[in-house]
Amino acid sequence: MSEARIIDGKSIADALRARVATEVARLRNDHGLTPGLAVVLVGSDPASEIYVRNKGMQTKEAGMNSWEFKLPDTTTQDALLAKVRELNADPAVHGILVQFPVPAQISQQAVIETIDPDKDVDGLHPVSAGRLASGLPGLVPATPTGCLVLAREAFKARGETLAGKHAVVVGRSNLVGKPVAQLLLGENCTVTIAHSRTADLPSVCRLGDILVAATGRAEMIRGSWVKPGAVVIDVGTTRLPAPERGAGKMRLVGDVAFAEAKEVAGDITPVPGGVGPMTIACLLRNTLFAASRIHGIAPPQDL
Repeated sequence: MSEARIIDGKSIADALRARVATEVARLRNDHGLTPGLAVVLVGSDPASEIYVRNKGMQTKEAGMNSWEFKLPDTTTQDALLAKVRELNADPAVHGILVQFPVPAQISQQAVIETIDPDKDVDGLHPVSAGRLASGLPGLVPATPTGCLVLAREAFKARGETLAGKHAVVVGRSNLVGKPVAQLLLGENCTVTIAHSRTADLPSVCRLGDILVAATGRAEMIRGSWVKPGAVVIDVGTTRLPAPERGAGKMRLVGDVAFAEAKEVAGDITPVPGGVGPMTIACLLRNTLFAASRIHGIAPPQDL
């Protein structure tokens, strides 16, 4: 069997961002409306700072308004929640994202529950999760949406759809595992959610026509766990020492042992360059959808 086809998340994300930019221009021209995204960062985590900076750049490139609020790591929970409520009340802001993790003195769940569900572009509010579980329109977490788009594109290249496929999702987090399972159910997949306590996890993984790895454990999913010809979507990002590249150098790996899995899978996302680029593209899509819905404008159906 030949090696798996690499799913190019960067090019698919570029195409999605271009389509979002077109729709943003249409909203502005037809309705005088410019979507706006506000990102709040508490503290100075280097990885979060880079991610927030990239979000800001790509938001502006798509023709949207972008605001970044950087608060010190000594910020109290009350102060952060007050900032969130201020953004809830600001009519120019259509999407609110508080960058996680937050410092220990702040409850992440309290932050999530304070964001207006209509502006919850992270899709984590209980109302957003409930709408997704009920099959109702709402804002869906960006990373799971990106996973769905990549899986759909992989099967589209084969002349197939997701309907009827058996999807195995390894991981049950509110951020990725649960919502991606709901999205795949919505595409008429048969879905199994597996996790660290699943008995004989390798055998369960081998059932998947689609295998989504969202465990947070570097290279946990071995090549022998993959069904031949499966579409493998790797959500993980872990930095490991790479002394062969020089002192102090690191390399980025996913939750799947890529070199092994690509010998078995039909299609596979790389790390980096797979799910990662899709996350910001889908966040911009969510901001466009939020702005449209807040103003009673039908969001684009084919985006």
